Amino acid sequence: MLILSRKVNEEIVIGGGITILVVAIQGDKVRLGIEAPKEITVHRREVAEAIARQNGEREGSDKAGANK
Repeated sequence: MLILSRKVNEEIVIGGGITILVVAIQGDKVRLGIEAPKEITVHRREVAEAIARQNGEREGSDKAGANK
């Protein structure tokens, strides 16, 4: 894991055209702006996990239907 310190308006660049900008720091919260190519999805972890669970449920129901 790479750990970096950044100030407001400073960026991190990740290969593949992904840029993360520190927009604001307010108390214990950091606001980030993320630019990425359209083909790359960007989600908060809790949203990505919910999507993965939902996709897993769909796959499970598809497999159950295939056994009939």
